[in-house]
Amino acid sequence: MATKSQRDYEKEVRSWGFSHVFTWSDSPQAHYSPHSHRGLTTHLILKGQLTITYPKDKDSQKTTYGVGDRIDVDAGKIHEVWIGNEGCTYVIGE
Repeated sequence: MATKSQRDYEKEVRSWGFSHVFTWSDSPQAHYSPHSHRGLTTHLILKGQLTITYPKDKDSQKTTYGVGDRIDVDAGKIHEVWIGNEGCTYVIGE
């Protein structure tokens, strides 16, 4: 069975209704302090893992995602992200 190319994954994310799509890689143990985006965003993990939390949510917990997982973050939703020890490559849709 053939594996998908980066372009195939980007095409898949576009098919979900996102017009601005790109692939991004983070260094191991990168950290994004609490922030939000103006619009809905999605992240499809191709390599590595990331951990995300929503610090303003009641009973907020950290959740870790890995290869093949899709994480959607609603517009205006405050979130914080930690990248795993191997770094992380993912397709972002905005």
